[in-house]
Amino acid sequence: MQAWQTEASAEMTEAYMKKIDEVIARGPYQDTWASLSHHKTPAWYTRDKFGIFIHWGVYSVPAYGNEWYPRAMYDENHREYEHHRQTYGPQDKFGYKDFIPMFKAERFDPAAWAALFKRAGARFVMPVCEHHDGFAMYNTAFNRWNAKAMGPHRDVAAELKAACEAAGLTFCASTHRAEHYFFLNTGRACESDVTDPRYADFYGPAYNGPGFGSDVMHITTADITAEGASEAWLKDWLARTCELIDKLQPSILYFDWWIHNHTFKPYLKKLAAYYYNRAAAWEKEVTINYKHQAFPPGVGTFDVERGALTDISPVPWQTDTAIGKQSWGYRADNEYKSARQIVCDLVDIVSKNGMLLLNVGPKADGTITKEETAVLLETGDWLAQNGEGIYGTTFWRQFGEGEVNNEGGFFKDGDEKRYTARDFRFTYKNGCVYAFQMRPDGNDVTVKAFARRDREDFTVTGVTLLSTGEALPFERTPEGLTVFTGGRKSDLPLCLKIEID
Repeated sequence: MQAWQTEASAEMTEAYMKKIDEVIARGPYQDTWASLSHHKTPAWYTRDKFGIFIHWGVYSVPAYGNEWYPRAMYDENHREYEHHRQTYGPQDKFGYKDFIPMFKAERFDPAAWAALFKRAGARFVMPVCEHHDGFAMYNTAFNRWNAKAMGPHRDVAAELKAACEAAGLTFCASTHRAEHYFFLNTGRACESDVTDPRYADFYGPAYNGPGFGSDVMHITTADITAEGASEAWLKDWLARTCELIDKLQPSILYFDWWIHNHTFKPYLKKLAAYYYNRAAAWEKEVTINYKHQAFPPGVGTFDVERGALTDISPVPWQTDTAIGKQSWGYRADNEYKSARQIVCDLVDIVSKNGMLLLNVGPKADGTITKEETAVLLETGDWLAQNGEGIYGTTFWRQFGEGEVNNEGGFFKDGDEKRYTARDFRFTYKNGCVYAFQMRPDGNDVTVKAFARRDREDFTVTGVTLLSTGEALPFERTPEGLTVFTGGRKSDLPLCLKIEID
């Protein structure tokens, strides 16, 4: 048994390892990539397009820096270190664990959250059930450091699941426990409570080997020469994740970046086989969100964090991003994106065969900031009028036209794109192309992709302004399809429903 394990958790891990093998042995999916590659992306997921991510936990109490505060507060190379000493005291007297009694969630209203998310036009909801800090937001038998046992003294995830499902929203879950293996290792380099054996089951291994220093975000290689997690940790991680699956039955299971380290590979196969077999027994369509090359194509749904693609993906994919610019979790001085930026990102992502997972970071008391609420409501108002061109659509033969596009890759979405009236994005459904003018300027619209050609592959039979249902006059020439919009100008994308035959 490891120092970070309790006797009870070690026994539960061994029991779960047996259960996992039993479920895999009798299920349709085996723990091989060949078997798992037959898994299908859920139809509900590609239909619904838009979900809400939630970063809420103990780190919302200090509300400083970002959700990596528990790591940075022990690292003298970060401003959080001195801020913590000045605000709360030295790290050996007031450690991260001491924020837990302050995390009361006294105004947490899961039904109100679900109502807001539905009003925003979201179709699925995904709370982070355990972040890198090791504090579980659900009632787990493996970890006494959880929201049911302390802090809020509520099974936050289970309550939110019930509220979401009552509101017709699909419940999903995220777990970042893999990174907890090393996350608090900064506490070993200073006088802190991380080294106190009484709290070893909370602070975890806090592994401090070579390469796990301040640049730990670069530990993303799948190369077999890279150091990874211990066998004891990997088994414990697998067992805890399978318990989360059993308790919450999420329709998506999301992982952050470190699971694609080579040491996780055999455990990822078991995890996916267990999850997909359990879902088959529950008659639920599910998938796994992953980053980098953690899973082969088709086994799960790949995710681009705070980024996008430059063209249509042949397989469905997802962007996860946040309304907050500086932090996923609540930060007192956070800056926020506009609803225009969020809506434009949503349209662009959907035009490229993707889904958007949009994050909010509630305060420690359980309230969602007024800034995020305003963005959600404005987004919902736009979707109420234009959602037909988003939900249930697929990509067209090209994602759009114009000069403005994304820069591909992770962490590329900080600045709002400078779209013009000549930039369009396209989606398709039921014989109609939905052409979104990304920055309407009040002038008539010409869409070059619909130019008349000598050998027609389609004809345009009608154009409707989707937000009002009004039929618009149009003219099709070799230069493009000109739609006479009547001088409509908007701060948000304008959608033209173009019927083709």
